[in-house]
Amino acid sequence: MNANDNVLIVGTGLAGVEVAFGLRANGWTGGIQLVGDTTVIPHHLPPLSKAYLAGTATAESLYLRTPEAYTAQNIQLLGGRQVTAIDRDRRQVSLADGRTLDYDRLVLATGGRPRPLPVAAGDAETARNFRYLRTLEDAESIRQQLIPGNRLVVIGGGYVGLEVAAVAIKASMQVTLLDTADRVLARVTAPPVSAFYQRLHSEAGVDIRTGMQVCGFEMSADRKLVTAVLCEDGTKLPADLVIAGIGLMPNCELASSAGLQVDNGIVVNGQMLTSDPAIMAVGDCARFHSQLYDRWVRIESVPNALEQARKVAAILCGKVPRGEAAPWFWSDQYEIGLKIVGLSEGYDRIIIRGAMERADFSAFYLRGERVLAVDAVNRPVEFNLSKQIITDRLPVDPSLLEDDSLPLKEIIAAAKAELSSV
Repeated sequence: MNANDNVLIVGTGLAGVEVAFGLRANGWTGGIQLVGDTTVIPHHLPPLSKAYLAGTATAESLYLRTPEAYTAQNIQLLGGRQVTAIDRDRRQVSLADGRTLDYDRLVLATGGRPRPLPVAAGDAETARNFRYLRTLEDAESIRQQLIPGNRLVVIGGGYVGLEVAAVAIKASMQVTLLDTADRVLARVTAPPVSAFYQRLHSEAGVDIRTGMQVCGFEMSADRKLVTAVLCEDGTKLPADLVIAGIGLMPNCELASSAGLQVDNGIVVNGQMLTSDPAIMAVGDCARFHSQLYDRWVRIESVPNALEQARKVAAILCGKVPRGEAAPWFWSDQYEIGLKIVGLSEGYDRIIIRGAMERADFSAFYLRGERVLAVDAVNRPVEFNLSKQIITDRLPVDPSLLEDDSLPLKEIIAAAKAELSSV
């Protein structure tokens, strides 16, 4: 690998920016071009549904790096440029304006986009008061429409939907949240945790309706505003603002058109290489085989994007990257801090430590004696210790976990002692 080669990074989100600055930090002396279709300075996305929406953060405070930092590190930031094709033979990408960019190594950090709501196609999707939440423009439009007394309908009971609902309640809006599942957070948490969050939001004033299927929208006479959300059971919900959050779709079209292997993400190997050895992929769009879970995964989280970007930078600079760490996520709703570590799919038992009624608990997802994941609510110490348990695959005694008076640190010590005696 030649450190004088030119690295072209497609995508100006967190993963792409972190690869660029990580390369310089690791001694890369060649060219670095960072190209993306957005014209705004690259910024953090998670605060868009939290602090920015609540008005406690500015656009400038969300910058991943200051504009001056790109110049100082000799990173060419090419905003407002859409990459339309990859010519793998020529090692060249085509832009929508007809120009081309050459590369020696190409990194795809194309991220994802909101999963569209099929029944919104057409007038509803272009209405001024219908929004998905992914961009700064989305968040700014929503923020301006958080008007006390107005009626908000949130479609989707995942983390983004619940975070938006919490901000809107604080803004004194009337909030109704709809989900097709029989409980909120159904795809990512166990029933007791779902029940906790459903109770939290209901007590705050959110009208949560599960098992609801949206079938259409009522529009204003000029077709520029949604006036009501229509459901299959005949429910009609008048609305001043509608926000849909039903998941993320990875941006794989560029890779797929170039003939790279794609399967719910751009498939990469342990070195983050795609099926073309000159092309890597990273972040929300990358699908990889997790050594921790022994299965293929695609992880949508800031920590994962950071870890993978740093891994790519190290590999390109000929250095040994860090091993795989347990993935983690977070969500802030009202005054409740939730931190999640690990992937809970495949658990056969859940153990709750603490008191759910006091919003002070951790939910441990186990398969046998292995902890797969932990949801920690207002328990930062247990969250940090749980990272170690999951990353090191420490077997724990479930009966010890059930005793909340026993500190998790002592349970870890017992697990390590048991391993060393084998």
